[in-house]
Amino acid sequence: MRLEYFQMVDRITALDLPERRIVTACQVPEQSPVFEGHFPGYPILPGVLMIETMAQTGGWLVLAVLGCTRMPFLMQVEKAKMRSFVSPGQAMKAEASLVHEGSGYAVVKASISVGGKKVTEADIRYGVVPFPNETLKAAMLETARRIGLPEEHIHAA
Repeated sequence: MRLEYFQMVDRITALDLPERRIVTACQVPEQSPVFEGHFPGYPILPGVLMIETMAQTGGWLVLAVLGCTRMPFLMQVEKAKMRSFVSPGQAMKAEASLVHEGSGYAVVKASISVGGKKVTEADIRYGVVPFPNETLKAAMLETARRIGLPEEHIHAA
């Protein structure tokens, strides 16, 4: 994880397109300027960054389903529940299942667990549009390869 750059997903650990499901590994760093203010003497990962982690995990699933031909942008978060805190150094497992894809949007159910215990969950909606420019498309494809999106799902390359 590179919190300051909003790069939340370290690795795709499972991708099942027939089941429309993805699992990612996300290692919370031991040190980050984020923890200096959240909270002094008791650092925890901000809930908004847990939501971002779920949104990115679901976004990678949508990209894979679409063969990286269109870009999902976060539009709505519903039913978000924070059940526990996440501390620096903890390993998170994020999961998402695609509930709907089509008509210009996609919906996933996502969750994060730490040590087998669910710490947060949410329903997330994306607007799905053509890539707005080649720079973003190239950066997304490069990141897709870096985090382990199987090459057969990167059709736009």
